Amino acid sequence: MTRIVVVGGGAGGLELATKLGRKMGRKGKAKVTLVDRKSSHLWKPLLHEVATGSLDAGVDALSYRAHARNHGFEFTLGSLQNIDRETKQITLSEMHDKQGELIMPSRSIDYDILVLAIGSTSNDFNTPGVREHCIFLDSPEQAHRFREEMNNQFLKLHGNQGQGSVDIAIVGAGATGVELSAELHNAVKELRNYGFSDIDSSKLNVSLVEAGERILPALPARISGSAHQELTKLGVKVRTATMVTQADSEGLVTKEGERIPAQIMVWAAGIKAPDFMKEIAGLESNRINQLVVKDTLQTTLDDNIFVIGDLAQCTQADGKFVPPRAQAAHQMASHAYSNIVAMLGNKSLKAYEYKDHGSLVSLSNFSTVGSLMGNLTKGSMMVEGRIARVVYISLYRMHQMALHGALKTGLMMLVGRINRVLRPNLKLH
Repeated sequence: MTRIVVVGGGAGGLELATKLGRKMGRKGKAKVTLVDRKSSHLWKPLLHEVATGSLDAGVDALSYRAHARNHGFEFTLGSLQNIDRETKQITLSEMHDKQGELIMPSRSIDYDILVLAIGSTSNDFNTPGVREHCIFLDSPEQAHRFREEMNNQFLKLHGNQGQGSVDIAIVGAGATGVELSAELHNAVKELRNYGFSDIDSSKLNVSLVEAGERILPALPARISGSAHQELTKLGVKVRTATMVTQADSEGLVTKEGERIPAQIMVWAAGIKAPDFMKEIAGLESNRINQLVVKDTLQTTLDDNIFVIGDLAQCTQADGKFVPPRAQAAHQMASHAYSNIVAMLGNKSLKAYEYKDHGSLVSLSNFSTVGSLMGNLTKGSMMVEGRIARVVYISLYRMHQMALHGALKTGLMMLVGRINRVLRPNLKLH
């Protein structure tokens, strides 16, 4: 039986393992194994909502082990340490608890086809003080840390009868930075409903710092301008063309020597693949540790290893790289599935072509802006407001559909509506 191992349970890896498990694992055509260093999955674009308490990760997180049981694949908890391409084995690191006690020894897993979908981490570009003083919003743990620090600052402010302010600085005005800035103002609005009557938006100072000339640099200028306008209306201090050269316990320092004071700092200024991926198993990698793949999503040096999502450097026909977006991971998962099936059937593999369906940025409950691309629009169409919000939410529904199917996704939507009545709008613990 063919052994297919998928390492990384992010959006792409989990969708691929689910599809392979349903179509091949259940029928005994292949043994499908998903490996991840965490026991549950949360859709990464939701992390800014977890950080502010707008979303309860305990409700929305998915258990890998339970999902594997329901969809015909196996789940193994562990972190990738090495790949031996000759013996076709991956090695997982030892696992320890918080006290340093050994939980699980180092293990090896055999594979015939390996899919790497480990994703990305924040890139601090070796800026002094960033790793020590900033929060990286790239995992649920970091999101929980942010929420805890934010709640503590608001409690301090409340204890001082509203004297003072909560100063938060966010470096990087991509989707994460922009969405978090707006979500923070929504959180303050909600806090007033839970006994914090002495706290309002005037007590919250959010600085969004971007080294480039405009926010949301990956999106068209008109959408960037619209989002900039909305954030300014909310009271966010948007600072473009401002490079941060240092972080310390008091705040950020810019290239010009100016200080941006902050009690909480978030670094969302770029991504890279994990450092241990650089030239792992002798595979070709780039300067941000991504593995270079052919248009079939196979690595350039080993056809038995596929790479999808943020970990892959995949060149398009126009010479540009596929961007690190959720929609790209979703598309790559589907394409890798088709190519793996073709490979097992001794058929030719097809080239992956990235289809840009546009980008949407949620400004919490205040607005949503973005662009849609497709045959209907013959180019791109700017959308905002309620229509954009519906489309934005539908991206998450597509992810849920890929994992659970239409019926379960429909039930989840119903439960979500019920929870809006039963649960507080803000997670306060």
